[in-house]
Amino acid sequence: MQLYGQQAKAYARMGKPEEVRQALDNGSALLDRLPFPDRPDNHFVVDPDKWDFYAMDTYRIVGEDQLAQRNAEEVIRRGVNPEGVPLSPMRIAEAELTLAVIAARRGDVEQAEELGMRALQSGRQSRPSLLMVSTELEDELTTYGTDAGRDFRELLAEVKRNP
Repeated sequence: MQLYGQQAKAYARMGKPEEVRQALDNGSALLDRLPFPDRPDNHFVVDPDKWDFYAMDTYRIVGEDQLAQRNAEEVIRRGVNPEGVPLSPMRIAEAELTLAVIAARRGDVEQAEELGMRALQSGRQSRPSLLMVSTELEDELTTYGTDAGRDFRELLAEVKRNP
């Protein structure tokens, strides 16, 4: 499962959307044949929630914004318990960054900045992944000029300086 997810991410970074879809389809087909894991919290188990996370990432990279948004919203929905307590804060942070990238692509710089800052201030973080997606957001914001997303960019620079 994880190999299909990583394969999809690799194809996305190479700009090969058809191969992305094929890898995700293969992974989904395999996931559908497996029983739901007894311990989905095990880092080495791929469950449907984690699969949405992989798909979100790859769709964002290849610019399939509707699919990336759908998966990001699902990651956030499943990542919070009924009382509103985050169960998967790192996944939620990256999902918020995905939504921020999509907002920036749509020209909503204010929403992109707000979501990006919330993700960077969320507490528990997987720094390499978070910084990689944050850099994607920074690049998108740059297309709107040097002042666009200034607060987010300053926060990102601070996070980069203080590992």
